[in-house]
Amino acid sequence: MEEALLPIANVARIMKGTLPESAKIAKDAKECVQECVSEFIAFITSEASEKCQQEKRKTVNGEDILHAMQQLGFENYAEALKIYLARYRQANKTDKGEGPSRRGRAGTETEDTYMDEQYEDDDLYAQQEYDDSQEQTPQEVQSYGHYDQGQGY
Repeated sequence: MEEALLPIANVARIMKGTLPESAKIAKDAKECVQECVSEFIAFITSEASEKCQQEKRKTVNGEDILHAMQQLGFENYAEALKIYLARYRQANKTDKGEGPSRRGRAGTETEDTYMDEQYEDDDLYAQQEYDDSQEQTPQEVQSYGHYDQGQGY
């Protein structure tokens, strides 16, 4: 079976979004990240799929992905994504007329565009969810990567 890879253009767009405008990305760097993120997605999805099989379900959902990330040692990212998932679901409720719309008419923007707009505020929401009474070590803070630096994913 042929290896499934994310489209290189999408990978490059995400990479460029985290760099200064003047930065260039070599083709081999894009291809390397493409391979890595595709493998990472397969790894997480496989673990989530196992949970679904154990529970006799056919559909992998967001909670399954979060559970897989926690099981595989990505707890810190799972916490940030838990917040992101809740915001995504709230936005979808809004689009379906279940709450006040922040986007105007439902369906006028793609989900990707909406999610891109949310990157700016993600660090604020992650920080609000963090309990200040818990002490984080520099290693734990570092593991959030650029999420803590206000750049989103």
